[in-house]
Amino acid sequence: MVTMEAQALDAYLQEVFPQLSGYRIEQADAESVRVRLNVADRHLRPGGTVSGPTMFELADVAVYGAILSRIGKVPLAVTTNASIDFMRKPAAGRDLVAVARLLKLGRILAVGDVLIFSDGQDQPVARCSLTYSIPPRR
Repeated sequence: MVTMEAQALDAYLQEVFPQLSGYRIEQADAESVRVRLNVADRHLRPGGTVSGPTMFELADVAVYGAILSRIGKVPLAVTTNASIDFMRKPAAGRDLVAVARLLKLGRILAVGDVLIFSDGQDQPVARCSLTYSIPPRR
């Protein structure tokens, strides 16, 4: 069951993380959350490819969005573990799109998996697995 739809998630993330720019929650349903990053020069590393930290940030935003889409506004849900595999160079001049799905959503822990794509391409450029700690409800 979805507690927060894409538009509400997008607004909430803009409110609590004003330093994030270029991200947009495109879709949130019971299966997954889709987040787009409008890649800008600040996201590039020498050689003209998107930096690893940028791709990690996108994955982290996507799983956070997936969790909040199911449990609502819980600002202190935090990443406790992450692993990322960089599989191919992102296409030049294209947005990145992350598709996150939750593998487990418990009372205390959530585990998510993310595939990151260059917009319009079928093969992922990265895969990330993240575990979040969810604070106790009051």
